[in-house]
Amino acid sequence: MMTIDDLIEAVIVREGGYVDDPADRGGATRWGITETVARQHGYAGQMRAFPRDEAAAIYRRLYWLRPRFDAVATRAPALAAELFDTGVNMGPAVAVGFLQRALNALNRGARDYPDLARDGAIGPRTLAALDALLAHRGRSGEAVLVKAIEALQGERYLHLAETRPANEAFVYGWLANRIG
Repeated sequence: MMTIDDLIEAVIVREGGYVDDPADRGGATRWGITETVARQHGYAGQMRAFPRDEAAAIYRRLYWLRPRFDAVATRAPALAAELFDTGVNMGPAVAVGFLQRALNALNRGARDYPDLARDGAIGPRTLAALDALLAHRGRSGEAVLVKAIEALQGERYLHLAETRPANEAFVYGWLANRIG
């Protein structure tokens, strides 16, 4: 099982060093952290020199602890890893929305647990629904949730490319490196 430190290291390696692709709306990034996010967290220097340890701290705080993926990890570590990676790439609220949507689709018409509001936040109801699904389906429930989130992620990538042609430059890499 991968720890959060392992997950952060994998993201940093995958995202690489400094990038400033004019087709990317995120602008200048280093270690996958955009300049906007770095500035919001007190970094004032050049993005080319943005420290790796600051990137790791931001990943832990904003993309693991704040969205409560740590609470998911105690129940379903592979699911938490997928949510973390999806959250890094698309935003934590999007990743949580995918989870809530999948949980709603898998509750057998609300017989296993009530439908969730798709609010993009992990709270007691989302965790209770996850617990109920895992109790009913076991470990295979976690694997199915991961597949559902990856399917929703893939659909979103295709939609992004269809609605903004400049995103076509990224869709192959997104699909190759973020799904599966």
